[in-house]
Amino acid sequence: MEIVAYLKPTCGWSSGVRAILKKYSLSYTDKDIINDPANYEEMVRKSGQPLSPCVEVDGVMLADVSGEEVENYLLSNNLVEASNEATEVPTNAPCTDEEHARMQSKTIRFF
Repeated sequence: MEIVAYLKPTCGWSSGVRAILKKYSLSYTDKDIINDPANYEEMVRKSGQPLSPCVEVDGVMLADVSGEEVENYLLSNNLVEASNEATEVPTNAPCTDEEHARMQSKTIRFF
């Protein structure tokens, strides 16, 4: 399975996606959309929208998803077997106030 995840370095939603991919021991390419503008542009072009996280699984784009939604997709399509293993972080949570404060120092993109 080929997985490309368009994620922020620190973000509740992105951390949830990483936690699910780790839970199922899935290898993936982690594309930083904050520090690499080309990754952000690629995500927008492929997903047709600007919100993250986005996860591409074998060519199928899951746009603006939580870790919980990624897990549901993987299970619904029989790409993984159900696991009761707990994750280290919530899989369906927004960024914390601290994460938002750290991201405010980044360049703002206007599209």
